[in-house]
Amino acid sequence: MGKMKNLLLMTLLVLSSFSISAKQILLGPNSNSQEEIQEALIDLEPGDVLTLEPGEYFFEDGISLDVNDVIFEGSGIDNTILDFGDQVSGAQGLLVTSDGVTLRDFAVLDAKGDAIKVIGADGISMIRLKTEWTGGPKETNGAYGFYPVESKDVLIDGCVAIGASDAGIYVGQSQNIIVKNSVAQYNVAGIEIENSYYADVFDNLASHNTGGILVFDLPDLPQQGGHHVRVFRNKAINNDTDNFAPEGNIVGEVPRGTGIIIQANSDIEVFDNDIYGNGTVNLSIVTYGYETEDENYNPHPKSIQIHNNRFGDGGFDPDVGTGELAAILFELSDGDMPDIFWDGILPMNQMLFGQPDDERLVISNNGDATFLTLNPIKYLLPFFDPVERDIKEYDGEVRPLPEVILN
Repeated sequence: MGKMKNLLLMTLLVLSSFSISAKQILLGPNSNSQEEIQEALIDLEPGDVLTLEPGEYFFEDGISLDVNDVIFEGSGIDNTILDFGDQVSGAQGLLVTSDGVTLRDFAVLDAKGDAIKVIGADGISMIRLKTEWTGGPKETNGAYGFYPVESKDVLIDGCVAIGASDAGIYVGQSQNIIVKNSVAQYNVAGIEIENSYYADVFDNLASHNTGGILVFDLPDLPQQGGHHVRVFRNKAINNDTDNFAPEGNIVGEVPRGTGIIIQANSDIEVFDNDIYGNGTVNLSIVTYGYETEDENYNPHPKSIQIHNNRFGDGGFDPDVGTGELAAILFELSDGDMPDIFWDGILPMNQMLFGQPDDERLVISNNGDATFLTLNPIKYLLPFFDPVERDIKEYDGEVRPLPEVILN
């Protein structure tokens, strides 16, 4: 009995010491917010919570957090405003480089560079946050709103991203990702998953961007071969903002009026989405079209499944002035733009002998959606029509991808 009492006493002591050591710090706006908040972020210890009261906080420099297992929170995205409109230094508004961090309930406005950047985190939760450039779409806006890279177990939930000159919500070179219940508007790319593994993107609104949702894989990056991405129960609608990306940016090639683009990824499942109101094309599946010396890079998408989506009006105002996709598609279709476009480009051996069954494109149960693809062999030969529109040729069995579970 004595041993049990001692064990119970030790347990209570451990729990009480943890609760005593974990602090909640409460700060309000003042003329010295820059230094006060940065000092508080430096002094945090695991388990601590830093809470900002309602108000507007002004910054002339970026702030950073590198302490594990802490919470940095405000009092609501309309109540706690981190204003970087006068920022003169720092590459982003808020930089996080630690693990197990939760950010929630505040807004970051008019950052000089990226709004919220996270590098190399093992566990990052961004909940009910807002990033915005308040002057409207301009190429001088920061590139990214939410920008976790090289991270694991990424959660973006209930967030709002407005006005990014690259992507409002971007997750790159990361693994185990959930982006849900969020809104991306008036960005070049609304939501972008790039060079990443195992991502679920669902219950989001991507509207009034140049392109709504992008699933990309690019060469010359440490992590390549993006795969296992599910895009479902989203609204990729009314994406109609002219492309305002700075010159030379890869998303500068995205035509205004693009709903969803899949480029050079494998094992992608797009289902149960509403996709309409996109003036160039509702959904595109494309090969990376530029030369690269990266021998490890595979530019071809494979194992793409598009099923049980609801398509509406699309292709009614093609942006033939931006990049090549819209102009080529407009020419190939004689102006009768499809809902779903696949460029048809495959590795040479597959163009000659066919794809393996488990790599074939599957398009099934998408209502009255129209389709266009190219036969590259016919495209290279005279007297052949390379355009194929029979969507039934791609009907097949859907192999559902697994749900993403965060650790």
